[in-house]
Amino acid sequence: MSELMKNPEKMNKVQREVRKVVDDACFNELHYLKSVVKETFRLHPPVPLSIPREGRETVVINGCQIPAKTRIIVNSWAIGRNSSHWTQPDQFIPERFLNSSIDYKGNDFQLIPFGAGRRMCPGMNYGIFVVYLLLANLLYHFDWKLPNQIKPQDLDMSEDSGGTVPRKNNLYLNSIPYHAP
Repeated sequence: MSELMKNPEKMNKVQREVRKVVDDACFNELHYLKSVVKETFRLHPPVPLSIPREGRETVVINGCQIPAKTRIIVNSWAIGRNSSHWTQPDQFIPERFLNSSIDYKGNDFQLIPFGAGRRMCPGMNYGIFVVYLLLANLLYHFDWKLPNQIKPQDLDMSEDSGGTVPRKNNLYLNSIPYHAP
């Protein structure tokens, strides 16, 4: 919701899409909603640093030799903001995922918010479904406004530090019930 509040034109676009859907059978048609979620996971991965792993054997990755027994931590936050993979990496641009085969299920290493391989997050599919369902319902049933005349461009997007990276400051919003015409 933070990124959508900061980018009202993206909020309007995804709300229009969600509000066109009549039932759960149409859920797969929410391409822009899925792009919004992917872009949010790219910028704000649920766990920015992987659990440390120890390499079993010496390997070479991109010309860099990594000896056996080296502890490896993958920084999915940095990968998601890497300018060699993403144009305007610090900008919220869900459109980059429309008509894109890039997925967050560990097959595309430029987007790995849930890890990759056999040690990726076992709850990923459930968690993603819950995010889609929750966000779609929030966008369908309400219009959203920032309180106290806060402008979208002034919304503080600072993150805290830790194992997970929540917003540094709570997001307060005013909800206005939406009544379909």
